[in-house]
Amino acid sequence: MKMTQRPGWTPARLREHREAHGLTLEAAGERLRQAATVHGLSVPAANFQTLWAHEQGTVFPGPHYRRAYCLLYQATEPELGFRPPLPGESQKAEIVISELPAPTDPAADNAAAQVIEEAFTKVSVGGIEPGDSPQSLLRGRVVDAWRRRHGGGSPRPILVLVGGYAGSGKTEFSRFLSDVTGWAFLDKDSLTRSIVERLLVSLGGDPNDRHSDLYLKEVRPLEYRCLMETAWDNLNVGTSTILSAPFIAELKDKAWFTRLENRCAAKGIDVAAIWVRCDPESMREYIEFRGAARDAWKLGNWDQYAEGLDLEVSPPTAHLTVDNRLGAAISLADQTRESLRRIFT
Repeated sequence: MKMTQRPGWTPARLREHREAHGLTLEAAGERLRQAATVHGLSVPAANFQTLWAHEQGTVFPGPHYRRAYCLLYQATEPELGFRPPLPGESQKAEIVISELPAPTDPAADNAAAQVIEEAFTKVSVGGIEPGDSPQSLLRGRVVDAWRRRHGGGSPRPILVLVGGYAGSGKTEFSRFLSDVTGWAFLDKDSLTRSIVERLLVSLGGDPNDRHSDLYLKEVRPLEYRCLMETAWDNLNVGTSTILSAPFIAELKDKAWFTRLENRCAAKGIDVAAIWVRCDPESMREYIEFRGAARDAWKLGNWDQYAEGLDLEVSPPTAHLTVDNRLGAAISLADQTRESLRRIFT
């Protein structure tokens, strides 16, 4: 049997976890589909042949399978043998659910807030500095939003920009942030993709082009303008808003961000920028998994594309950098969602 080579992958761990839970391959597949459905993930086929291939090391599980496995077994990717842990990686949002107060007790909100604070601290590159640091203030706003949904907190709205390269996990992290806070979530591609594709065609271009001068000079500015104007519609009526888009040029431009901060301050709106950092191998895997036509150039010219990415440096305007190398932050976000769900059910 030919083994798939993957650095640090230990396929036998999956079988050990499955057997420890007393599951057959068929039962594990059913549980995987249930876990994916409950958490709003792409539901894998999870037939016994595929699960057997994962356990034998002939097929490396894709991102949707890995997330479902982690949720099913309540374990991290390193614990399930998918990869070695990152240096200093926090393995879990440490909390013992059985010792939490009942949901009707106000202390349950405090326990939930603690889970959220821990998650934010653990996904942040370098942790969270104490006091009035930008990271601490942003984390405080997230926790405040949680409390506001349960009867307390500040009514002051906030605009959060979540940026990162294609496939970095910014959309998933934005969804997690929206789940926790209740803030409106706007994704650039969902909001503008159809009109961008039609505009490119009308200008004589390729609808999937995201790299030519035609797109960068004629279309991209309008795309981001639509995104920002939609955000203002929410913010002007007091609805905090999360925007998910690359924001590569914008967050590198201190003058652009200063203008945004000034406009927000004039309206009584807070603003924060989150940068999602990822490794090129994981980004390529995410991009291949989503199978979007707009990514064809990236995948066809991957070495050239990857060489142009500055993966180790965060934009100077970023308030918080999320470490999603090897999917670590998204894995922790899934665990945090599960912890919160168990607290209040």
